[in-house]
Amino acid sequence: MLEIRNLYKVFNKNTVNENIIFNELNLKVNKGDFITIIGSNGAGKSTLLNVISGTISPDDGNIALEGKKISNLSEYKCSKFIGRVFQDPSKGTAPSMTILENMSMAYNKGKKFGLSFGVDKKNIPYFKKLLSKLDLGLEDKLNTKVGLLSGGQRQALTLIMTAMSEPKLLLLDEHTAALDPKTSEKIIEITKEIVEEKNMTTLMITHNLNHAIKLGNRLIMLHEGEVILDVRGEEKKSLTMDKLLQFFEANRDKDLLSDRALFA
Repeated sequence: MLEIRNLYKVFNKNTVNENIIFNELNLKVNKGDFITIIGSNGAGKSTLLNVISGTISPDDGNIALEGKKISNLSEYKCSKFIGRVFQDPSKGTAPSMTILENMSMAYNKGKKFGLSFGVDKKNIPYFKKLLSKLDLGLEDKLNTKVGLLSGGQRQALTLIMTAMSEPKLLLLDEHTAALDPKTSEKIIEITKEIVEEKNMTTLMITHNLNHAIKLGNRLIMLHEGEVILDVRGEEKKSLTMDKLLQFFEANRDKDLLSDRALFA
């Protein structure tokens, strides 16, 4: 489904601050995979998502989605088939617009439109049905400006809006990190329901080991731009915190994870 071959990315090339992030990284993602990604700060997690989504260009290598090369596509072109939710809840919505207007924009994403109203009232029952699943009362606030919502409400709305277009690939970049623990668990619950309901191929970066273990069918750990752990299938189902800690102990010479991850 998604295949990365010999990915090479360096920042500040040919300077004293040269930083090679990826040196011939290879990764294959199968259709329907829900992969949680963990690793220390600077391991290349967000850079990986940035390269896949077209936010930054690779220096070498090839990225293909469903057999089509996307390595050199711009971010706006990749957004037609790749959905992304960021750590900052404000990045996925237009704060000066209402919930209804934001959802209407998401609903019309990728569709042709002419000189007609962006908000079609016949879609309101559908929007309310989607929002009611969140159990946050947003279905009764369609005319409320998104900028007045809490961070958790915004992030939940962003998830719903991103899933509406049914992207071929969903990228979640620490999308619960800026939320309080209770709200974070709610967003994780919503994420799980959306991904499973739509069988959406997903890559999720997280610093929370409990989330990494609990969610998805596959877990990978990045360290210095390399995949040093790849657990999937039955092995992933039986994965526990103790087993992960044993792996850390076996590789204690490496700074694999921060205390933030170990005690989240």
